[in-house]
Amino acid sequence: MKKIIQVAVILLNIISFQACIKSNVFEKNTTLKYNKWQKDNKLNFEFDITDTTSDYLMFLTIRHTDAYPFSNIWLNVKTTLPMDQKTIETRTEVPLAETDGKWMGRNFKDIIEQQMPLTGSGVAHFNRTGKYKIQLEQIMRENPLPEIMSVGVRLEKITK
Repeated sequence: MKKIIQVAVILLNIISFQACIKSNVFEKNTTLKYNKWQKDNKLNFEFDITDTTSDYLMFLTIRHTDAYPFSNIWLNVKTTLPMDQKTIETRTEVPLAETDGKWMGRNFKDIIEQQMPLTGSGVAHFNRTGKYKIQLEQIMRENPLPEIMSVGVRLEKITK
């Protein structure tokens, strides 16, 4: 019973925390079954861009447990553009811990939430209106990748 109450409190804190920082354009997080990310489980995110005059901040959100065995994660990021469906693929390393082993991001007991720029500088500019698609694939050597709870994409319009 005590463990159930602890889990409920942690989930309530996460939900409350998310409610305070909603994105002004797009945010979606995908929960991974059994906290394991299989290589063949490619995560897909779609969002519409209507304003091509603004710049945006684009973040990768990862929630993992304190037992995650690595200090980083390698991803293939595949972006499909509207209209001609041109696809851009990049391989990127996302650091999750500092050199001394301390987790970056926010800690909720043994759950760590990381929010890192998905693009190099974190700033993205979209030249076309329409539906953009982003696919994330973990390309770590270990499969399944353990202790990953959820992965998401967050997009915020930069207000001037």
